[in-house]
Amino acid sequence: MSRAPVLFVSHGSPMFAVEPGRLGPLLAAVGPRFSAARAVLVVSPHWRSAGFEITAAPAPATIHDFGGFPDALYRLSYDAPGAPDIADEVAVHLRAAGLEARPNPRQGRDHGAWVPMRHLLPEASTPVLQLSMPHALDPAGAHALGRALAPLRGAGIALVGSGSLTHNLFEFRRTPADAGYAQAFADWAREAVLSRDDAALVDYLARAPHARRAHPTDEHYLPLLVAAGAARPDDVPTHLEGGMTHGVLSMDSYLWDATAADTPR
Repeated sequence: MSRAPVLFVSHGSPMFAVEPGRLGPLLAAVGPRFSAARAVLVVSPHWRSAGFEITAAPAPATIHDFGGFPDALYRLSYDAPGAPDIADEVAVHLRAAGLEARPNPRQGRDHGAWVPMRHLLPEASTPVLQLSMPHALDPAGAHALGRALAPLRGAGIALVGSGSLTHNLFEFRRTPADAGYAQAFADWAREAVLSRDDAALVDYLARAPHARRAHPTDEHYLPLLVAAGAARPDDVPTHLEGGMTHGVLSMDSYLWDATAADTPR
């Protein structure tokens, strides 16, 4: 079995479900690489827990964990199957790596998982599981989690870190003008990812421009570190240029795959 790919996706606001923008078609273009996997495991900042938990329902519910959006969003569902046996496999693997983990048969998929999956895997036939982020997870721990998850790729499980490359909702804008600081941070991240400078990515608070303004809290940045940690030395990192939405939310995303050089940008 060929090694499954890794993706960091900026999931933006819930409106990304119905407004694909620049990123949606790029996700659709790489989707076949993920549909070939046994399953896709998504790490989202919208499911926090004490330890690691994995969705283990055969048909996880679609969670509309947001408010104040058009009614049409609350009628959407993403009906990809779960895979309780693979949830057990992931839990066993993480425990063997020294990380406390357990399947959760009651948890559904939050919008950090199902919104980008609507573009990446619109046919919803590949099992999609979700892994929670512990409350105590920090940048070094997120990168270590990625390293721990990496062997699952060889077992046909694709990995997706779903977050936001910049995420300052205090400065969310309804005008089209982009914030220069957000673009500066996104440009720095692009250089670090493409040069495989994981040490800089982990130490972003000290090294990145406008780090605390781009991420007043770190939960939407951590999935990037999970994805980077899961990448192997022979993976080719590819920038999926998603542009900026609402002035401050970079939709830039990254794919790591042995064949990523052929990916549309």
